[in-house]
Amino acid sequence: MKPLLDITDVSLSYHSLSGETPALSHISFQLMPGEFLAIVGPSGCGKSTLLNLICGLLRPEQGQILLDGTPVTSGDCRIGYMLQKDHLLEWRTIYKNVLLGLEIRRELTAEKLAYVNQLLSDYGLDKFRSAHPSELSGGMRQRAALIRTLALKPELLLLDEPFSALDSQTRLSVSDDIGRILRQEKKTAILVTHDISEAISMADRVIILSPRPAIIRKIVPVCFDLENRTPMVSRNAPEFKSYFNLIWKELNHDV
Repeated sequence: MKPLLDITDVSLSYHSLSGETPALSHISFQLMPGEFLAIVGPSGCGKSTLLNLICGLLRPEQGQILLDGTPVTSGDCRIGYMLQKDHLLEWRTIYKNVLLGLEIRRELTAEKLAYVNQLLSDYGLDKFRSAHPSELSGGMRQRAALIRTLALKPELLLLDEPFSALDSQTRLSVSDDIGRILRQEKKTAILVTHDISEAISMADRVIILSPRPAIIRKIVPVCFDLENRTPMVSRNAPEFKSYFNLIWKELNHDV
């Protein structure tokens, strides 16, 4: 099986009148179809910058990024991007919000509308389709934002700390919810997070970045002996603590 995403020797620096600020240095990794990857690292090390490179919003100064064998471009319709805030529009109903991307692309076909209706039904939002965002909890809003992204059927889904605005209890519930949805939909995804537990519980591999300019310090495969793995069940697995200690040690390597 060939990789869906292939990142080779990618480097980037930011330039201003005061000089050059190196952000990423010689980043290389591959992502297989259906794999869930988490990226952790110190604040400001370039995690979000890496996602912006992957989706084509930024271009690397060195190296290449291939999605399914072809270079990524700005606005690449093969990639879905879920941000920290849900950005639901208050004047639109939940149903109209989840259709927004399809409207913009002029892809409101019978097949895709049926898929949206299926997602709303499968993930508990069907009876809220006529509600407005302010009437929903934070967790339900994030679920609606995910359905809006999945409606476009992206090959790769990027998640930039999508649970950071939620309180801790809701965050646990929503990360479990969204983790299960992504595995059921067999989506290939990359999650950027500051939360080590979140990374371990959701991902198949965890990439640990160093302080800026970021290099890949370590890639940790995550494997649990579980028949039906979900993020919440993973947190209670006996292997969880070992993974946590390993990643914590790598993140604090220079302390």
